[in-house]
Amino acid sequence: MRPARALIDLQALRHNYQVAKQLSADKALAVVKADAYGHGAVACAKALVDLADGFAVACLEEALELRMAGIAQPIVLLEGFFSADELALIEANDLWCVVHAEWQLAIIEQAHLTRPLTVWLKMDSGMHRVGFFAHEYRAAWQRLQDSNNVASIVLMSHFARADELDCTSTDEQYQLFQDASAGIDAPISICNSPALVAWPHIRSDWSRPGIILYGSQPVPGSEQQFLPVMSLQSKIIAVRELPLGEAIGYGAQCVTSRATRVGIVAMGYADGYPRHAPTGTPVSVEGCRTQLLGRVSMDMLAVDLTDLPHADVGSAVELWGQSVSIDEVAACAGTISYQLLCNVKRVVREYSPY
Repeated sequence: MRPARALIDLQALRHNYQVAKQLSADKALAVVKADAYGHGAVACAKALVDLADGFAVACLEEALELRMAGIAQPIVLLEGFFSADELALIEANDLWCVVHAEWQLAIIEQAHLTRPLTVWLKMDSGMHRVGFFAHEYRAAWQRLQDSNNVASIVLMSHFARADELDCTSTDEQYQLFQDASAGIDAPISICNSPALVAWPHIRSDWSRPGIILYGSQPVPGSEQQFLPVMSLQSKIIAVRELPLGEAIGYGAQCVTSRATRVGIVAMGYADGYPRHAPTGTPVSVEGCRTQLLGRVSMDMLAVDLTDLPHADVGSAVELWGQSVSIDEVAACAGTISYQLLCNVKRVVREYSPY
């Protein structure tokens, strides 16, 4: 069997949720959308089932997967519903639903439900993806408040730049949200991962930790300790001894500057490793840090074994995890850890006990 695999440390996931919960003013939704950021939504939800106040997913399909797996906690649909016929399943499965647009609000008002819904009403405070503008927000809340199809309402918004500590945008968004919702007696949800970590004066009744659950640090230099949950691993499958001046890989992007011992790893962009990671991106071989050489191929990549004489065919390789931070790899590849984790596929996932 091909040796590429993703080891998922569920005890680390539990630790990270507990840290996020400590940072939260009250309750914390564990965000497990996009298959728990590539970690496996069902396995991660089951690992958190005795800790989490609830879960958040993007859409109905993701929520139904959790319900079918026996997850009974509250589940919030962060994108709400996409058509009126989804309301029956939302009601039947006791799901909580974000409402971010007038057309969704109108569908709820006109629906024939046997029991009312819990609605999370989203305000666009500056992200400008979805949500009611500040001048529309109170009227939207009042319409939901007046509807017999709504049992309770949570007020929510989302920060666009909470990972930028030198930017005033987060405080401006928070103030706009406070002004628009002033006087409304309802719980609020506004803190995402970077807001929890870096903006301690901003707290909400329901926080929404996402990337920090999986061990990535959304704000550089933070003192909070989040443990890596995924270790992306493989093995050396071939070794090449190359003299000075030899090109490695597609496009001859890397040319040896000395006699070089090259290890070929069973891992590529088809597994989710970033194709644009450049020469020099850190890699760990048998616990020793070395570097990527040349372009990443679909199924293989090359690493420098010149200073690792003990490494050979069969040696263990970690692409990110305990020895190499996923944030380092993401920075080298010009992307973010979210994308790397969500892109992992084809590799076997193996879960540690918790």
